[in-house]
Amino acid sequence: MTLTTKPPAPAGGDGAWRTVRAELRRRPSLKVSLAVVALFALMTVAAPLIGSLGGWGPEEFDKSAVDPYLGGQPIGPLGGVSAEHWLGVEPITGRDLYARVVHGAQVSLLIAFAATAIVVVAGTAAGIAAGYFGGRTDTVLSRLMDLTMSFPSLIFMIAMMSVARDVNRTLLMILVIGLFGWPGVARVVRGQTLSLKHREYVDAARVGGSGPWRILGRDILPGVAGPVIAYTTLMIPGMIATEADLSYLGVGVRPPTPSWGQMIAESVAYYDTDPMYFLVPSVCLFLTVLAFTLLGDALRDILDPRGGRS
Repeated sequence: MTLTTKPPAPAGGDGAWRTVRAELRRRPSLKVSLAVVALFALMTVAAPLIGSLGGWGPEEFDKSAVDPYLGGQPIGPLGGVSAEHWLGVEPITGRDLYARVVHGAQVSLLIAFAATAIVVVAGTAAGIAAGYFGGRTDTVLSRLMDLTMSFPSLIFMIAMMSVARDVNRTLLMILVIGLFGWPGVARVVRGQTLSLKHREYVDAARVGGSGPWRILGRDILPGVAGPVIAYTTLMIPGMIATEADLSYLGVGVRPPTPSWGQMIAESVAYYDTDPMYFLVPSVCLFLTVLAFTLLGDALRDILDPRGGRS
């Protein structure tokens, strides 16, 4: 009897690049999404450098940019937009919105990316272990997934963030958000692992004397990588929105550290007199979430065509 060898990944090598180029030609929105993602990723990495281009720091007050006789409203049109303040200023404080949006991108996206990394690593490890080893391991991990998913996650996050005192809020948010996100990835990986562990190339590796950890690393993990990458890209917008929700509710990043959710929460009181203060962080949040959603949708079609749309 001849055992078949491991088939090449459908989205690997030159075939993957051809598919990517075809998707770029077919979806002009994907090019825009990639550009937006690259822009905000650059903000995350180089926020101090990019923010300094405007000439103002995120905590610098410019009292000359607001009118004390009008309740601290920005002087000038569109919330104080000028050559000195490219996106206007905050009411009352006069802090530069451009600098705060750039530094807010660093905080918001850092939390989203780090929490996503924790979720993906923990979920992939748990899903592969549950699917490959089965038996008691599968039972324990599956019940743990069910238990974690049964919690009302947003309420529990709010409670945990409200109780915590004198801690690094950014690190705490990363851990809290990551705590409730891993079961979704684990379920996807578990199902994929169950379908892979009885393939001919896995049986051939087992017969050839490969141990379980070698099989998991060389045969199972590459097989689940495509769906996990696609799922990860689709999950990042949810992480960004979760951070914004917590900051909006006042239990996330605390002032004076800027984040988009916190800026939106503070701007609600001024949306009728200074709509730019509300629009600037809201548009940034909307564009980022939309760009990652479109990018994740395209990656799902490329890397996991059976899970995508026809």
